[in-house]
Amino acid sequence: MSRARQAAVSLLAIGALTGAAAPPAQADRSIPHDVHPALRAHLVAAYDFDHPVPGDPALERDQGRSGTEIELINGGAAMRVPDRAYRGSRNAVQTRQVAPDVAGNDDWKAGTWSASGVRTLRAFSATAGTTVMGWFKLNMDSPLPNSATADPADRYNAIGLAGVLTGDSDGHGVRALLELIDVDGELRLVALGRRLDGGNSQTFAANQDWRELLPVGEWVHLAATFDFDTGGLALYRNGEPVDGFYTRTDDPWLVSGPGPHLTTASDPRGIKIGGSFPQDTLERNPCDCRMDGLMFLDSVVSASDVRRQYHHLAR
Repeated sequence: MSRARQAAVSLLAIGALTGAAAPPAQADRSIPHDVHPALRAHLVAAYDFDHPVPGDPALERDQGRSGTEIELINGGAAMRVPDRAYRGSRNAVQTRQVAPDVAGNDDWKAGTWSASGVRTLRAFSATAGTTVMGWFKLNMDSPLPNSATADPADRYNAIGLAGVLTGDSDGHGVRALLELIDVDGELRLVALGRRLDGGNSQTFAANQDWRELLPVGEWVHLAATFDFDTGGLALYRNGEPVDGFYTRTDDPWLVSGPGPHLTTASDPRGIKIGGSFPQDTLERNPCDCRMDGLMFLDSVVSASDVRRQYHHLAR
């Protein structure tokens, strides 16, 4: 059992014994200087990888209001590397595939998981909007080998970046996700979201070649917004909107009727970063990359505020 899962289980056990309700959002937490003031009110969780938990450097402290610690899975403190995505930053997190020819659970990824839901992420329960954003540097030009199959030529169909899980997720299914995934035979940068637990997902895919959007070895700021009330999604790169298309033209989120339309009223089972299954039971869609300044917000950030956040930090 991972440290993050052990912590979640312990928290749930204490709650069961005492009858305590979910921990309140830590509204008095100090908001970091690298978050633009326009975004601070809706910042649920944020990770700059400069704040290890005292006494356990394999855990990273949340700089948002929720206080949701994440685990640096399998690599621990070695995953925190000196690399600056933006001015004021000191470290980034390194995720990577470790043994492509072994069906194991040793890939470097990050996140948190609880089978009964992560209570501190309750802001993403019954919400009308979510935004995922951060800085990403890829060190790969194609999806990595699929370690779960015997065929050495078989590769994953996606590269995982960062997202919030659904309330019924197996560690892969998401409520809001930034990733690269195969769309009609071509890898594309996407925003992929799911309004209802057990429901259908919708995907907004970038038109531009993903290798132009995320050149190998270059820090890029990405953002994805999810408007669950209207069914709208958007992508941004370095503060500017990315042209794209919806992969479904029907109503996968079931928002055609009277609203408001919210996500399922369930606590997300966690956050995944650099690959799926933050409970570390399976490997899927690893990313050989570095990430910094990851932010998860409980609103649809406007295009102007995405631009403000980018220029607030851009070197």
